[in-house]
Amino acid sequence: MARVAVQLTNFTGGELSPRLDGRNDLAKYSSGCKTLQNMVVYPHGSAARRPGTTFVAEVKTSSAKTRLIPFEFSTTQTYILEFGNQYIRFYKDSGAILESNKTITGITKANPGVVTSTAHGYSNGDTVVISGVVGMTEVNGKRFKVANVAANTFELQTIDGTNVNTSSYTTYSSGGVANRVYTLTTTYLTADLFQLKYAQSADVMYICHPDYPVRKLSRTGHTSWTITDVDFSDGPYLDDNITTTTFTMSAHTVGTGRTLTASATTGINDNTGFQSIDIGRLIRFKTGYGKITAITSTTVVTIDILQDMTSSTASTDWALGAFSEYTGYPSCVTFYEQRLVFAGTTEQPQTLFFSRSGDYENMHENRGGTVAADDAMIYTIASNQVNVIQSLKATRTLIILTSGGEFTLNSDSTGTAVSPTNINIKKQSNYGASSIDALSVGNATLFVQRAKRKVRELAYNFDTDGYVAPDMTILAEDITLNGLDELTYQQEPHSIIWGIRGDGVLVGLTYQRSEQVVAWHQHKLGGSFGATAHGIVESVISISGNSYNRTDEDQIWVIVKRTINGTTRRYVEYFTPFQFDSSLTQFQFVDSALSYSGSATSTLTGLDHLNTQTVRVIANGATHPDKTVSSGSITLDRTTTAAKVGLAYTSTLQTMRLDVGSQDGTSQGKTKRIFDVTLRFYETVGAKVGPDLNNLEEIPFRSSAASMDVAVPLFTGDKKIEFRGNFETDGYLFVVQDQALPMTLLSLYPRLITNDG
Repeated sequence: MARVAVQLTNFTGGELSPRLDGRNDLAKYSSGCKTLQNMVVYPHGSAARRPGTTFVAEVKTSSAKTRLIPFEFSTTQTYILEFGNQYIRFYKDSGAILESNKTITGITKANPGVVTSTAHGYSNGDTVVISGVVGMTEVNGKRFKVANVAANTFELQTIDGTNVNTSSYTTYSSGGVANRVYTLTTTYLTADLFQLKYAQSADVMYICHPDYPVRKLSRTGHTSWTITDVDFSDGPYLDDNITTTTFTMSAHTVGTGRTLTASATTGINDNTGFQSIDIGRLIRFKTGYGKITAITSTTVVTIDILQDMTSSTASTDWALGAFSEYTGYPSCVTFYEQRLVFAGTTEQPQTLFFSRSGDYENMHENRGGTVAADDAMIYTIASNQVNVIQSLKATRTLIILTSGGEFTLNSDSTGTAVSPTNINIKKQSNYGASSIDALSVGNATLFVQRAKRKVRELAYNFDTDGYVAPDMTILAEDITLNGLDELTYQQEPHSIIWGIRGDGVLVGLTYQRSEQVVAWHQHKLGGSFGATAHGIVESVISISGNSYNRTDEDQIWVIVKRTINGTTRRYVEYFTPFQFDSSLTQFQFVDSALSYSGSATSTLTGLDHLNTQTVRVIANGATHPDKTVSSGSITLDRTTTAAKVGLAYTSTLQTMRLDVGSQDGTSQGKTKRIFDVTLRFYETVGAKVGPDLNNLEEIPFRSSAASMDVAVPLFTGDKKIEFRGNFETDGYLFVVQDQALPMTLLSLYPRLITNDG
C-alpha cells in the first residue's frame, strides 16, 4: 500500500462538468470541484461562502414577473429600477425611494383601520409606508395599500388588498408620517420586460423594445422622473420610394393640419396603403418632412410639417419613417463614438441606424446632397442569411451580435471616427447570439449563444488578427443546461459574472482572464417555491458606486420568488458585502434577512415578509436556535443587542476524485482510504468535512471553556481532522458550512492510503 499526502492548493477550476470525471489529465482537474454550491471562487484561488441577501421590499405585484434595471447617474447617485407591469419603482442607497412626509394625526381601531392625514393627496391603490407612530406601533415600518380615500382620510389594506383590522392594536397616541412609494406609470406589460434593452448617458436612459416607440427615461431628482417617446428630428427613413406613386401636399410650409394625398397605395406599407397605426410616423417629402397626425383613408393623411418641403406639387420623391408600429421599432441600442445607435426593427432586422454625431435624437441622413462626416447613417449588414441583430456593444469597435454571427464595425482607417464614407463591417464568427443583452468585460464582450446554454467570450486575438469567441462553459456545460435568462457583471471586488438559469438558480463565473481564472459556481437562495427547495431568482443586476455606503464594491440586487405562508411572493433583495469587516457583527450569511442593532431585547419584530417561515438567527455574532416567525416577530432564548435573521442556506464544496500517485501509477480507480485531512481556513467559524453528506465531521472552533452564547473569534490557520472515510475507489472530500457563519477555504491537504493490489 502507498501512503500519500496530497495538496489541493486552489479551486480556480470552479465546478466542472460530470463529463470531465475521467479527465484527470486536464490541467484544471486538480483545481476543479464536482460541486460548488453557495460558494464563490476568489481570483486568489480560495473558495468562500457567499454572503446572504438583505430584504428591501416586496414588488408591487407579486403575482407577476418583475425585472431590475440599473441607472447610474454618477458614482454617488446610483439607482435600481423595478420594472413591473406598467410601472417603475426606484431604489437608492439600499432602500426604496419614498415621497415626502404626510403627517398623520390619527388612526382608528377598526376593521379596516382609518388613517387621518390632512390633504394627503393619495389615490386608491397607492402604496404607503407608515413610521414614527406613537401608541399604535404595530403599523410602523410596514407597507400598506391605500383604499377608500377621502380628502383627509384613507383606509389601510395589505399589499394583497385585504382590509387591515387594527381593532386589537395598541391605541394611537400621537405622531407618525405616511410616505408614498414613488412610482412611475409606463405602458410596458409583464411579457415585455425582459426584452427591454437600454443605453444611458448621464441622466437620460434610452429604452428599446420592438413593439414600442423608443423612449427616454429622464431624471431630475430622486422623486422626479419622466418617461416619454423620443421625438426624433428628420428620420430615420426606409429606402427612397422607387414606385410611380406620387405624394401631393395641400401646402408645403411648416405648419399643422396639412393634407397629404397619395396617388395609389403601391409602395406604402406593403401596398396596403396608410393604416391607423401610422399615426405618429414621419414622412420625408422632397426637402422637408412631417409627422402623420390623422388617417383619412389608405391614400389620404393629415400631417404636421416640421421642415419646409420646397413645393407641394405631386412627386415620387418621398420616403416613410423606418420606426413605426407597422415596421416595428428598434430592439437594440448603444452609444458609439458620440452617436446613438439603434438596430433590429421587425421590418429591417439587419439594419443599423446611427444618429448625427453629438446630436442623439437627430437622424437626418443626407440623401442626394453633399454628405458630411457628422451626418446620420443607415447601414444594412449584407449576408446570405437573415441575421437578426440581437445586441450592440461599444468597445474599441462596435460589436454587433446577430442570430447568425458576430460582426465588428469601425472606420476603414485606424484612429478615424466612423462616418458615412468610411464605415467598415466585418464578420468575425458564426456562432449566433441569443436575445440576452451582452456584457462588456475588460477587453472582451461576453454573450450567450443562440440556444442560451453557452457563454462565449468575443475578444481580439493578435495571432489571428481578428476576433475569436471561445466557449466559456465547455468545462462546465451542465451548469447552464437549463439555459440562461439574464447576465450582469460585478467588477468589484472579485470580477464575477452573474447569470440566472432557467430553473431559478443563480450562477456565477469568476472571470480573471489575465490570471487564467475561469471558475463557475452555482447558488441556491434560501427559502422555497412550491416543491422547489430554494428561492427562484428571476432578475439580477449589478450596481456600481455608492453601494453599502462604500465605493469599493459593486452591489448585486435580485428579485426572488418564494412561497411564503402559502402565497407567491416576489422580493427585492441585495447581497451584503463580499468583503466584511472582521467584526463579528458585520457579516451576514442568511437570505432575505433583516438586521437589528439597539438596546438589549429578546423580541425581534418587522419580519412580516417571513411569516410562518423557520428562520436562522445570529445574535451578537453567535449562533442561536432556529425560530419560526409568527405575526412578524420571533422571541429569542436570550437577549441581544445585534442580530441577523433570515432564511438558511448551505454552502458545499465537493472535490473531484483525488488524483495522487501510487506504487504503479495513478490512484484513479484503486481502493483508497483518506485517514486525515488538514484544512487551511481564512476568517472562518464553523465547518464540516467528510467523504459524503451523510458522514460529516464537525470541525471544532469553540473552546470547551467558552460560553455558548458568546461569539467565537474568526479563525485563520490550519485545522487537522481525522477523516471518517472507509476504503473505497472515489476519494471525494466534502467541506460544508450550514451555520450562518463565514467560511473561506484556502486549501486542502488530505493524507491517504492507496491499495495497489
